[in-house]
Amino acid sequence: MTKKTLHAIQSPIEGNLTVPGDKSISHRSIIFGSLSKGRTVVSNFLDGEDCLRTIDAFRAMGVSIQKNGAHVIIDSKGVNGFVEPKQPIDLGNSGTTARLLLGVLAGLPFHVTLFGDDSLTNRPMDRVVRPLRQMGAKIDGRENGKYLPISIRGGALESISFIPPVKSAQVKSAVLLAGLFGDSNTTVIESTKTRDHTENMLQAFGGEINVDQTTITIPANQSLEGTTIDVPGDISSAAFFLVAAAIVPNSKLTINDVGLNHTRTGIIDVLKKMGASIEVKEERHIGGEIIGSITIESSKLNGIEIDGDLIPRMIDEIPIVALLATQANGKTVIRDAEELRYKESDRIQSVVDTLQGLGATIQATEDGMIIDGDTSLSGGVGNSYGDHRIGMMIAIASLITKEDTQLIDPECINISYPSFFSDLANIQQK
Repeated sequence: MTKKTLHAIQSPIEGNLTVPGDKSISHRSIIFGSLSKGRTVVSNFLDGEDCLRTIDAFRAMGVSIQKNGAHVIIDSKGVNGFVEPKQPIDLGNSGTTARLLLGVLAGLPFHVTLFGDDSLTNRPMDRVVRPLRQMGAKIDGRENGKYLPISIRGGALESISFIPPVKSAQVKSAVLLAGLFGDSNTTVIESTKTRDHTENMLQAFGGEINVDQTTITIPANQSLEGTTIDVPGDISSAAFFLVAAAIVPNSKLTINDVGLNHTRTGIIDVLKKMGASIEVKEERHIGGEIIGSITIESSKLNGIEIDGDLIPRMIDEIPIVALLATQANGKTVIRDAEELRYKESDRIQSVVDTLQGLGATIQATEDGMIIDGDTSLSGGVGNSYGDHRIGMMIAIASLITKEDTQLIDPECINISYPSFFSDLANIQQK
């Protein structure tokens, strides 16, 4: 396993930055482009390992997908042009591909086997398997379909009304995608609104969906048409640099063309509540998504409590928020984040172990963590645990450590942000 030395330079963060395309939207652009008839052109596609797994999956079903960097062209005959894959489909580390693809495969008259890497093989799939079985899909796998590898035989589905037991956009999206193959209307009733990229993108492809607060209803047997998708910058990727600028003295950074979907901007709310100097400008709307810029300066921060409906709006940003909290005055408490235990790693334990190793005062709870702030970080060894967001958190932490930091398995960052280290170097004052 490789290591990367992160030097403790402590230079200010400044300038302008555009982060790669949104990971969630990139996945969905391939899914809906493949389900639609005609040509779909995607710009600013995230050229990361996870999203490439989604492309490979639909290519295995006969969809023509051409990619040149961040530019993707999909030519599809719609679902009637799909063919049964000849080989099991390797999903790598991509939980989004796994869960959303199961929703599509549930309605197709194919037999398909899905598998992934060690991390994905230990992530729970039963949260989508249960409702898909309720709709009529035949699914089997390890521990009765709880874990990959999973074998699915799809076909005619019955529409359902479903209340997800977890706050998860992936679960919601899997059921909505399967609902396209149902016999009437499929309804998902959420307890808390989760990211709504699936709903937005369906409409961008000419689909029909009814959203009444946290109740989403999708009619079956819709005809979708290819379109043009401009993927905004990923706010989950931007979050690492927002925190960097907030905690590194004498910093000022602007991030342009970033997605500002209100189901994803919890990180901005947290920064504001902590007292960060931050300005957000909403500039345009494309495909149901808000795109704009964020400017942030280094600030004196205060610890806060983070819980409730805020958590689903920033679930992927909690690792970097934990680092942010180590530099705030007072205590920060994160609750209601038990979903973190089922990510690429057990992110609650991974974050706590990693930050403790770097000198932070932090403890894990069943559903979150407690962080004592205004703490000087020492440096040392940071294990990414193969989790891209832990790896990026360690890299940002190294900007304020007293000594150099050794990052174990930096390659995992390529899952969502292949240009992370070069972008970081470009905004460090020389």
